[in-house]
Formats: sequence, structure tokens, C-alpha cells
Amino acid sequence: MKRIIITSLILLVAFSGCKKALEVDSVRTVGEKNMWNKLEDARAGLMGIYALTRVALIDNNAHWLYGDVRSGDFASPNRQDLKAIINNDLNASFPTVEALSNWTRWYAVVNSANLFLERIGDVKSADPRYTENNMIIDVAQARFLRAFAYFYMVRIWGDVPFIITSHDGEFAKKPREKGDKVLAWVEQELKAAATDLPYVYGADDPQQPGRYYNEDENRWNGALARKTTAYAILAHVAAWQGNYPVAATYTKFLMDNYSKSRLGWTSTSHLTAGNGFFDAKRHTHLLGFNSDYGHIDGSTTGHIEELTLAEPVVTKKVPDIYMVKDSILRIFNEIDDQRFSLDTLGNPKFDAYFANYNGKYPIFAKIKAIQGGSSDPNFRYFTSAVVFTRLEDVILLRAEALSALGERNGAIEALNTVRTLRGLKEYNQDVNGDLVDAIFKERQRELMGEGHRWYDMVRYHKIKQRNSKLTSLINSGGIYWPVSRKLINQNNLLTQNPYWN
Repeated sequence: MKRIIITSLILLVAFSGCKKALEVDSVRTVGEKNMWNKLEDARAGLMGIYALTRVALIDNNAHWLYGDVRSGDFASPNRQDLKAIINNDLNASFPTVEALSNWTRWYAVVNSANLFLERIGDVKSADPRYTENNMIIDVAQARFLRAFAYFYMVRIWGDVPFIITSHDGEFAKKPREKGDKVLAWVEQELKAAATDLPYVYGADDPQQPGRYYNEDENRWNGALARKTTAYAILAHVAAWQGNYPVAATYTKFLMDNYSKSRLGWTSTSHLTAGNGFFDAKRHTHLLGFNSDYGHIDGSTTGHIEELTLAEPVVTKKVPDIYMVKDSILRIFNEIDDQRFSLDTLGNPKFDAYFANYNGKYPIFAKIKAIQGGSSDPNFRYFTSAVVFTRLEDVILLRAEALSALGERNGAIEALNTVRTLRGLKEYNQDVNGDLVDAIFKERQRELMGEGHRWYDMVRYHKIKQRNSKLTSLINSGGIYWPVSRKLINQNNLLTQNPYWN
């Protein structure tokens, strides 16, 4: 297992309350009896949950292998483990594939949140500096992160053990709970968290007035879950379940209120600049887990750049994943697309997403947050955030929901919001074809490399019910990952997903 070089790892075990939750030795720096006594313990415990969530996302580049590589949009020149994932050979005997079948890191998030929720009242009793308002906001974030962890796991494995009490030592042996039941709980938890979460931290929000942990909004912008964050994830949960009336409701709330969280639309130039949208943390990260060099953070691993970048951007001969030219041209097939398009001579007119287009391996360079800039290709220290969702994602999710509900005009309006941002003409059925197809194609272009594609493909084929390999996987449960054999050997109450038996 790769060791992620980030300062927040100091917190991982210290505040998880689980000795064996991670495959690392215990490095507790504070004894449990000395924890949960003061305001600083509350902050450390909460930040520990965020840190664990980020590690669960980036360890073994999990977020991108689950969401981008499995979709088949990218090819891998040399790595057999990535080729296995692309081919849906998820029983293959590769350490990476086995690691991605293991949900232990996500249960470390759950356990850390459980422990925080159980013990945070002790801080309130012991330290008069820790106000009732502070505790309400902190509890809402812990509930949000725990619910997010369960949503993420259900999309990967389907049915998962449901644990909402902490365990020190090994987790209690529990069977898997039905995914639909877990998601019903997730929705309720997210709605409860949304009630108490502010739109912004450390500023003038009525639910969190003044400084937060004695820091202003510049410290917290884009780093913490907000009210709009909860509604964005609620929309994703509803869409994954095919509950499009509810998804439309949640996305409408966000469209009506996004400015309260300092959210805004992202220009193409900022989206693809090395020091732009994905670098460090931004208000416009609706839900992002950052690697801010200003906070002595970042690493050489655990970033999509590790998979995608190679010469001439960095001194790596061959990328781990790349997109073949035929796929690029099929996806970016409209002129004047500011993300990528060709001129009349067949040369890139806009190349924001790809470098080295005419080379053997076109380099996916949309996300390239390299500390110190990209002037020195020998320097590969990355500071990009894992951005789970942003405003463009939500407006396209709204277009998807409205189109599924037959609200054509609203769906087209939402779709055109992103199309016009990227220099494209407004949707025209004669040119762009079926509306649902156009919406999912726009999601493919806009959100490429952000971990959405596999889940989008599943939702698309649920809507269209077309006779395809993926439809067969949906019906047979093959869209989910197998459960790690190691976990099943440790817990005789666990069962394997039938497709992978």
C-alpha cells in the first residue's frame, strides 16, 4: 500500500479511535484519556475526519481508478493492473486491484466520525471556550462526512456493513446491509447536516457568525462542507437511485442559493491553468479535499497527475493512462470547444485538456497543479485538490434530472449554461442529437478526470435501457466491485457480490 506523504497523516490514527482500521502502525500522540478535553481537541478530531476522507479517496489513486479508469475512456500503455480495471477484470491478482476491493480506509472515516460524535459532548462540558454553536457546526460536519463515506461505499460495493458506533481495536463483525437501506439513512443524515451547516465559515453567516476556530474565511474557503455541499451530495444520492424528482428539488435549492457560499462558474482558462481551479483550495470547490502548499501540504503521489502526466509536461517517458486520438475526436467533436478542438488543418485550436496531441501519447493535462509551476519538468510535487463536485457538475446533474422527468426546456437551459461557458453553441437537436445523450456527453467532456465517468455511464444506461454490455452488468450486479477476499476471511458474516463469485 502506498504511503501518502501528507502532514494530515499525523492525525489519521491519533483521532480515528481504531487501532487496526488502517494498515499502518499506531502513532497515537495523545492518549485517549487525555483527548476530548478542550477546544483544540475538537478541531483536531474534526480535521482528522477530513484527513481520513482524503486518504480514502487518494490512496492507490482510488478515486480516479474507480471513476475514470474503469469507464474505459482512458487506455494504459504498460500497467497490467490498470488494464485489468479497464477490462472489468476485478478478480485479477494485482495488489492495486485487491487494495481497491478493500473498504477498510472508508470504515476508518466512519469510525473516526462515530467517535467524534460520541465524545464531542465531553469537550463542551470541559471547556467553556467551546460554544454550543461551535459544537452544532462541528457535529453537522462529522455527520456529513460519515454520510458521504457511506454513499461513496454503496456506489462501489452496493451492500455494505452499517456501523454507527465507534470501536477501538478491530471492528465488530457485521453482515452487509442493503445498499438502498443505507442510502435512505444517508439522505436523512445529509438533510439533518444541511440544516445546521453554514453557507460560509469565518465570515458573516448567521449560522456561523464571526471567526471559526479563530480563523477567517480565507482559511476555510473550499476546505469544509457547507450547506450547499450537503445539497449537492443529496442530489448525487437521488440521481444514483434514479429518484429524479428529488434530484431536481435538491439541485434547484443549490441553483437558488449557490452565491451564498461564494460559488461561481469556472472559466475554461481558470479550469485548466496549472495554478487555477484545481490548485490548493477554492471557494468554488463545492466539495474538495485539498493539498494546499501554503499549509505545508502536497505530495508526489495521490494525485491524478501521477497517472496522466508525462513528457513534455514532466520527465516521465510514458503516462500510466492516456486517451487515444480516436476517443478524443469522438468526444470533442464540436468546433470552438475551448477545452479541446481542432482547426481546419487538423491541429489543436484549443488544447486546454491535452498536451502532445500529435505525439504517440496525447497527455491529459487538464489537471496539472505542480508546485512551482511547470517550468521545470523534473519537479513533480503536486498540489491539486480532489474536487468531488463543483457548480458545473450540479447544473448538468440538474439537466439530467429534468430531462428524465420530461421537463425539456429546463433541461436544455441547464445544459446550455455549461455549453456557452465552453464556447459552444446552444443545444440544437438536429446538430447535437438526443437531449439525454447530449447531457451525458457534456458531462463526459466537462468532468473528465474528476472521477464521475463510470457512475455517469451506469446512470445513463439505466435511463436508456439499451442492450449493451453495461446494461448487462447493471442487471447482474457487475457494476459493483468485489469485496476483498481478505475482509471475507476476517469476517465470516460477509458475503461476496454474486457476480464475482
